[in-house]
Amino acid sequence: PISASSANLRLKYRSQQQRYKQKMDETNDSVLALCPSWALSVGYMGVAAAMVLSNFGSAWGTWKAGVSLVHTGIRHPGSVMKNVIPVVMAGVIGIYGLIVSVILAQNIPTPSSGRVNAYSVYSGMAHLAAGLCCGISGLAAGGCIGIVGDHGVRSVGYRASAISLFPGSEAKDGYAQIPDEEGEAGNQISGSEDQNKLFVGMLIMLIFSEALAL
Repeated sequence: PISASSANLRLKYRSQQQRYKQKMDETNDSVLALCPSWALSVGYMGVAAAMVLSNFGSAWGTWKAGVSLVHTGIRHPGSVMKNVIPVVMAGVIGIYGLIVSVILAQNIPTPSSGRVNAYSVYSGMAHLAAGLCCGISGLAAGGCIGIVGDHGVRSVGYRASAISLFPGSEAKDGYAQIPDEEGEAGNQISGSEDQNKLFVGMLIMLIFSEALAL
């Protein structure tokens, strides 16, 4: 009876070991199916998209606003420091992409020494979507800031240099002199007051353009 009971215990132990191995094999297969090696590349594509597209939008906005700033500074150098705001706001967009890319990169685990990947396809797709959202939003915001800053800086510069793109009754060589105060030239518009209105309007548009990247 003792040998029979020990034999039964051995059979039960072997059957339990076989079941355990079968469960482990099924678990490993499911882990490999959910965490393939190429999932890491998808996650890092999101990191690259957030960084590159945001920097592209930042460079685009800096280029458009910077060219108009230099062009306006030739005629009215005193307004350069005042109109440098679009360039600064365009440069901040690149910092947004840098922050998001660093956060995404820190959430991507490295494979273990046994070449076991713990990064799932779900996480890779989520990080790719997050990177694309940040990068494309930064690209659109940078272009919007550049175009608004380009035309806004030129318009403020034209008002500060006392010229009008639309000549009035006192036109001289294609331009009309704009007085500094109302009432000096009849129906002419005052230059200093409208210059401030143009600047405030440009600043509001730039703020809401920056909100697109946020």
